[in-house]
Amino acid sequence: MKAVLFMPLILLSAACAAQGAQLSKSYSYFTIGGSNLDEIEQELDRNGPNVGSTGQRHPGATRMEFNTKLTWKEKGDTCRMSAAHVTLKVKVILPRWKPGSKTDSETRFVWNTLAADIKRHEESHVIIAKNHARELEDALRKIGPYKSCAQVKQRAALLTKRILDKHERAQQRFDRIESAGFEKRLQKLLEYRWRKANDS
Repeated sequence: MKAVLFMPLILLSAACAAQGAQLSKSYSYFTIGGSNLDEIEQELDRNGPNVGSTGQRHPGATRMEFNTKLTWKEKGDTCRMSAAHVTLKVKVILPRWKPGSKTDSETRFVWNTLAADIKRHEESHVIIAKNHARELEDALRKIGPYKSCAQVKQRAALLTKRILDKHERAQQRFDRIESAGFEKRLQKLLEYRWRKANDS
């Protein structure tokens, strides 16, 4: 349930149409087996995506790539930002369970609840990234006139680093909060889904 951050930044002096921060999202799945909860946990630990920042495998992951295209323009003895466009490319990696032949209904119920929570967690990482992509684009577009285009480029690089560092801290903070409350949250989800299933 971790976010993995990639940050290729493209600085262009050629013209680029000004648009809002765009999100490109895709999904991939890894298959796990297991007939009971202990076996499912072992399968997740063995087959889950390996997150480089932690060196561990996780039940899900979100890989993010921020691409930034900038255009600056000289006018007289000044240079200013004329266009900034940020694209966020996201790949969400989720588990897909292939239950064993001896799997009981309780295990299936718990798995469905857990799988839904894993997906919610990873989608939350996407929202955090999208908010920071929008913040980055807005900040880049507001870069005022400087005496040289080299200064505009330098300011853009500093802003980009600052906001992407802020983004990374936000992702890590989210993971810490989610991890600390995992068992309590899952128990509440199980109780809620159980009541809902029995009320219908």
